[in-house]
Amino acid sequence: MGNHRRSDASNPCWAIVPAAGIGTRMRSDLPKQYLRLRGKTLLEHTLERLLAIPDLAGVVLALSPTDPYWEQLPLAGNARIAVVDGGSERSRSVLNALNYLTLQAEAEDWILVHDAARPCITPSAIASLRRHTANHPVGGILGVPVGDTLKRVGPRNVILDTCDRRGLWQAQTPQLFRYQLLHQCLARALGQGEVVTDEASAMELAGYQPLMVEGRTDNIKVTRPEDLALAEAILQRQEQH
Repeated sequence: MGNHRRSDASNPCWAIVPAAGIGTRMRSDLPKQYLRLRGKTLLEHTLERLLAIPDLAGVVLALSPTDPYWEQLPLAGNARIAVVDGGSERSRSVLNALNYLTLQAEAEDWILVHDAARPCITPSAIASLRRHTANHPVGGILGVPVGDTLKRVGPRNVILDTCDRRGLWQAQTPQLFRYQLLHQCLARALGQGEVVTDEASAMELAGYQPLMVEGRTDNIKVTRPEDLALAEAILQRQEQH
């Protein structure tokens, strides 16, 4: 892997999609990324949005080694999508994908990590993230300010107190960082047994301060059964505009 630094505008962008999870909260026999809406699986919607990025170098998709569903999808034959084995946790899947890119990505290439279950990401939101982080020394993520009142709950669901939400944001994806720095920070954090919930947390554990870029509230993550209908409505509205 080369270490020469190129101008930010010329740095290629690679997408990583961790999709090895089961999605138990969906109460479905199928992993949630294979649930269908508007004639396609969640995963297909998500991948098609990423493949539309103008200068995308490629997508690395991390799947369960026993995944029987991917090969049945038309996108399985897309030469721009490489498949690697996912891990037991999201962070392990992302690290496996980064390891796969060792011989292809340059140190300063951009890595855009996106949840398989966020099919409503828009080109404008991705463009905004890339524009705001283009000259940032670390990188950044999409998110939205917390709008709801937050309660801290104890045993037996008793409310303990109300949290001050000033300065609190709800993290989303994509999360965008340079290849070498993300690879180093994620490998170090996992090697030390740290809990890594997203790529930004791996950077934070190494002492870096990623940028928070305001995204859109319709960039929802399909987590619960009722989210499917909401995602379908959002996709329908987006397709009409």
